[in-house]
Amino acid sequence: QVQVVESGGGLVQPGGSLRLSCAASGSIFSIYGTGWHRQAPGKQRELVARISSGGSTNYADSVKGRFTISRDNAKNTVYLQMNSLKPEDTAVYYCNPTIQLTMGSVSNYWGQGTQVTVSS
Repeated sequence: QVQVVESGGGLVQPGGSLRLSCAASGSIFSIYGTGWHRQAPGKQRELVARISSGGSTNYADSVKGRFTISRDNAKNTVYLQMNSLKPEDTAVYYCNPTIQLTMGSVSNYWGQGTQVTVSS
């Protein structure tokens, strides 16, 4: 009933920028807190950034000052602006929103992920 789709990934040189989008669709009443996670090959998935229902944000130490999470509630979309990218940022990035459906239930959802590769 709900689809979450990440987009915006790609190949970028070190120091470059990308903006990832997380678009949710379906019978959505509202989107609350949302986290961006990433997983590199052979490593555990880690939380990169989160925006709460109240709009407060938190970031992993490794991306502070470089990444910015934001949202557009009217579009049911959450963004991750990534600047000054480093090779260690290479990973599949996943969106994990908490969504209230029009029927009233609240659940967490995962997108399919989008690949970010930082290489010269």
